[in-house]
Amino acid sequence: MTDSVNKVVLAYSGWLDTSIILRWLQDTYHCEVVTFTADLGQGEDIEPAREKARMMGATEIYIEDLREEFVRDFVFPMFRANTLYEGTYLLGTSIARPLIAKRQIEIAQETGADAVSHGATGKGNDQVRFELGYYALKPDIKIIAPWREWDLTSRTALLDFAEKHQIPIAKDKRGDAPFSVDANLLHASSEGKVLEDPWAEAGDYIWSRTIAPEDAPDAPTYIEVGFEKGDAVLIDGARLSPATLLTALNEYGRANGIGRLDLVENRFVGMKNRGLYETPGGTILHVAHRAVESVTLDREMGHLKDELMPRYAKLIYNGFWFAPERLMLQAAIDYSQQDVSGTVRLKLYKGNTTVVGRKAEKSLYSADWVTFEESAVADYDHKDAEGFIKLNALRLRLKKILQG
Repeated sequence: MTDSVNKVVLAYSGWLDTSIILRWLQDTYHCEVVTFTADLGQGEDIEPAREKARMMGATEIYIEDLREEFVRDFVFPMFRANTLYEGTYLLGTSIARPLIAKRQIEIAQETGADAVSHGATGKGNDQVRFELGYYALKPDIKIIAPWREWDLTSRTALLDFAEKHQIPIAKDKRGDAPFSVDANLLHASSEGKVLEDPWAEAGDYIWSRTIAPEDAPDAPTYIEVGFEKGDAVLIDGARLSPATLLTALNEYGRANGIGRLDLVENRFVGMKNRGLYETPGGTILHVAHRAVESVTLDREMGHLKDELMPRYAKLIYNGFWFAPERLMLQAAIDYSQQDVSGTVRLKLYKGNTTVVGRKAEKSLYSADWVTFEESAVADYDHKDAEGFIKLNALRLRLKKILQG
């Protein structure tokens, strides 16, 4: 016997699985269903989801363009930390989930819904990310995760359910899908089916956001990215909104074959997963941000950030965006970015992003201090290095003297 639910807000893509969930919720819980479809820059027309939701009896339909909020309030704060999960993954899927969860809870409050629902499976990370977000924002919310409740355990059962209830099935969904795709303005990811063998090279048809590096232009592309307080705000001197800037960087990355990653990662739920990720603009942004930090950030602040980053990345990957420890780390990261303003010149060439110049008004780099030539700086005395070295060597010398 299911718990009583009057109204549920469903994260709705308009595709087959969430359309099946919509009808299943109506049949199982005998409740009203409010659909929420977010435009996060996935690169497809989401308006058809409105007509499909209306046709299937959704009580209310929300379709919202969240691209600017996504980049400004989620992607950019994450990039201030130079965030990489397990050293390589730029967290394109992970960072989108808290925004969707946040908006679902807001819609639940606006519509008087007493439950929320998602289409994440019981084997993946997304169920955790969505639900940790729900609970952090509304502790008493009822969560319905159909993949953990229903008996539709095979693709045949799903298709049979769709046909029985006259849910339209796209022609390419009748066969066995070769792999699944998740996309937003930051990235596209592909996993499953033909990609489940980590030894097998992925076919060219899998990549959707970038051309192959070997097919990129033979002449390099040069761009300049300007930063203010750790966030990119300019490309070649033109000021752009967060989403517009990332869109432009995506195009530069796409045209130069930048941002492909073939990764086997450790899921939070305990298993390893092979995924193919494309993050063209994000890869450029990551390289550029580290470059502007290299001339503006104090050494120990930078090193401490690098030590904190893996923990910060793990929190985002595991779904703890709204957790107090993530907010605490974010405050420290944002404090470090006060003087991270400047310009980076980049060379984009056949899959590579190379820093070829960097400058900043508050740069900590000084040619007068570092030069091999006669220095104009009177305060630096080469003889001071002798005492510095001896003091740092003292414990090493004592160990050898006293212990042999």
